[in-house]
Amino acid sequence: MNYPSQLIEEAVNELSKFPGVGKKSAVRMVLHLLKQKEQDVTKLGEAVIKLRTQIQYCKRCGNVSDFDICNICASPKRDQQTICVVEDLRDVMAIENTNQYNGTYHVLGGLISPVNGIGPDTLNIDSLIERIKTENTKEIIMAISATMEGDTTVFYLSKKLKDMPINISSISRGIAIGGELEYADEITLGRSIALRVPYNI
Repeated sequence: MNYPSQLIEEAVNELSKFPGVGKKSAVRMVLHLLKQKEQDVTKLGEAVIKLRTQIQYCKRCGNVSDFDICNICASPKRDQQTICVVEDLRDVMAIENTNQYNGTYHVLGGLISPVNGIGPDTLNIDSLIERIKTENTKEIIMAISATMEGDTTVFYLSKKLKDMPINISSISRGIAIGGELEYADEITLGRSIALRVPYNI
């Protein structure tokens, strides 16, 4: 693709790095930005820079936050004895949108995948074990996508937790096998949380 300006080409190349954004979509975005007021584009740039430089991760659960402890962990209205274990932030957002869950979360930061070089040591598993030991945890909900990596991660976690005096449950399989949580509709996801089932090895 030929560009009339190197500046446009650089902007297109950067925007096309986003998931699901090809060169043509990136060109449309760049041309749209060129039509906007300079201060509006500056606001966008500043928001992205602040996002990357100022975002924090909750020291308790690993969720993104504006502070050391996220709003969910800090809320006295949440059930602090129930922890919903998820892969990443997208799953927290998906479950929160159902309005069916009132506990806390623990974000693993990925799933066990030996093929991709991701082992248990690279995930936030040790901090989960420590939370359970030091907090009065009653239940762990495995809200992890029903994929090969997800099932491997759930199996590993359940083996690590089996001797602890807690209930381990899994979201009911209203979520399609091989499906990603972020693509599930809110009613199905909410029902799978509400109708979770005990997890057995």
